[in-house]
Amino acid sequence: MRSTFLGAATLCALWAGCLAAQSGGIPPEWEVRKQMTELAEHVQRFGPVLDQIHAEDWVKKGAPQAYVTQLANTRAQIGYLVGSTKDLAAHPERMTTALDTFFRMESVDALLRSVVAGIRKYQNPAVAEMLAGLIADTSADRDKLRQYLVDLAADREQQFRVMDQEAQRCRAALSRGATPASKTATRQEEHH
Repeated sequence: MRSTFLGAATLCALWAGCLAAQSGGIPPEWEVRKQMTELAEHVQRFGPVLDQIHAEDWVKKGAPQAYVTQLANTRAQIGYLVGSTKDLAAHPERMTTALDTFFRMESVDALLRSVVAGIRKYQNPAVAEMLAGLIADTSADRDKLRQYLVDLAADREQQFRVMDQEAQRCRAALSRGATPASKTATRQEEHH
């Protein structure tokens, strides 16, 4: 009887796992890897432009010292974003990695927009326009990442819903199957 119970429980768990794996909506892993590689390549284009920026000279022209720190933070965040895209390419199923990548992308975007304003005011409007153009070029990457995150979350919600339904169904089936067996065992004990 115990082996029947364990067999039924195992079968229910496998069935729930199979149903959860049949989800659709999110792009295949190879496509996510390709998108993350493209995003990393696009983000790395900021580096040469940022190398032309000399925030220390801006301070001499009256700019706040915060621009120097902000520029250093921007460079660091770009490095972290590139690392995060590599992590997501390696593990596209991880919601936390997708969130980390998206939030880093949003952070880099906000930092760069502020740097563009500083470049425009304290250095060279042409360099500011070049950087603004690169930011615009990454907007499609950001939109793809956001959509992937939404699709991944929807997929996980669906998997949890299916697993919960299957778990409930399995519990009900097991409880129906366990009740007659226990009554039979009780009756057999009474006759002995």
